[in-house]
Amino acid sequence: MKHIISGIDHPALAAKDVESLTKWYCEVLGYEVFARTEKPVYIIKAPDGTYIEMMPHDGSERPHRNVCTPGWSHLAFRVADMDAAIAALDGHHVSWEAPEFEAVGGGRIRNFFDPEGNMVQIVQR
Repeated sequence: MKHIISGIDHPALAAKDVESLTKWYCEVLGYEVFARTEKPVYIIKAPDGTYIEMMPHDGSERPHRNVCTPGWSHLAFRVADMDAAIAALDGHHVSWEAPEFEAVGGGRIRNFFDPEGNMVQIVQR
């Protein structure tokens, strides 16, 4: 019973417009719909088999955050070619948070926002 956790199954994202945000993650970031409920709650799947859950938010106001606000800060996506990823995201007119910077442990990082203002990043190690 040394290792009871084998990894992360999925992060969950509460969205104002679940349908629209799910479509954006699929069209822009390459996810596909794996499962859907009537609510609607979606499980979307990346090419590497990892998942994100998309669910409707509860109507609460979004708190102001930055990368060091307590709690989960951002979602980082692994890329093989940072320059190609930046060019592809530029083609979708993403809103970049700041210039590229060096990743902890080595590599390149660039932060951007999804259509609902959630901070996401691309990382090449």
